[in-house]
Amino acid sequence: MKIGVILLVLVLLMGLPYVAKTYGLKAITVSDLPDKGAWAELSQGNLYYRWYVPEPDNENGEIVILVHGFSTPHFVWDRIKNPLLERGYKVLVYDHFGRGLSERPAIRYDKGLYIGSLKELLTHQQISQPVHLVGYSMGGAVVGHFTRAYPAQTKTLTLIAPAGFMPGAQTANRLVTLPVVGEWLGHMFAKDILVSDVSEREMANIDDPLAMDKLDFVSQVSEQLAYSGYVESLVSTYRYFDLFNAQDTFIAVGKRDIPTLAIWGTKDATVPYSGTKNMLEAIPHAELMTIEEGGHNITYMQPSIVGPGIAAFLDRSISLSP
Repeated sequence: MKIGVILLVLVLLMGLPYVAKTYGLKAITVSDLPDKGAWAELSQGNLYYRWYVPEPDNENGEIVILVHGFSTPHFVWDRIKNPLLERGYKVLVYDHFGRGLSERPAIRYDKGLYIGSLKELLTHQQISQPVHLVGYSMGGAVVGHFTRAYPAQTKTLTLIAPAGFMPGAQTANRLVTLPVVGEWLGHMFAKDILVSDVSEREMANIDDPLAMDKLDFVSQVSEQLAYSGYVESLVSTYRYFDLFNAQDTFIAVGKRDIPTLAIWGTKDATVPYSGTKNMLEAIPHAELMTIEEGGHNITYMQPSIVGPGIAAFLDRSISLSP
């Protein structure tokens, strides 16, 4: 009898906060889309994408695709794209399934999903020429896996604080992989974890006029949490997509003559700078751009360095291509 009461109390203690967090979450619909951009109808659902196009007399005929990371959708590129447009590059951004303005299907979020959705998006947009892939955090692992699968479609590779170079960290947070427990933890603590990328410690050494405002970042993250399926997509990704070790993929990519740039902050607490050693072992011809005192949030907190750095790398690669 006592055990039953204890179990009931535990269920209530865990269940009531969960209900409070999940009650009222809404499904994303086409009415949530802004005036710019659209949904691509892919095999797993509708994926949001948006094109940014330079002035017609400035186009260079090259296409850059920006692939965001684990939790923050395409807004992380808002302060990066202008240097690319100014140099004539067409820029395509999109949101992974489960994030941003894309649908949140109840599916397995594994490597195949992320490779497949990028491949389908290229087909949907009738892009047949090789493209410049830029991946941030988990997006770095995604573009690595995509390049391994479709090397002919990748013209250059830019990896910003890329996941996949942290093999020693993969034993952490195993509770998230447990059924039900992972979803409960996600809904209870997601916001606190997600806004940690703009902690006072990580912002202490940032003096970039284009940096994203902390309150704006927190607001954008909070918007994600208003939609059902967002937390579930993160938990599923954590379970089925190896965020920590993509070394085999990058070794395979490194055997191909694809110009590669890695941009990394020395104070990255999420993907430690020590991963540069493994990265350069896997891709010996890669260029390394180090941002002193930079954290994991360099894409949107230090865009004055990152954006021009990518643009300059792409210009050099194009000038050297046959």
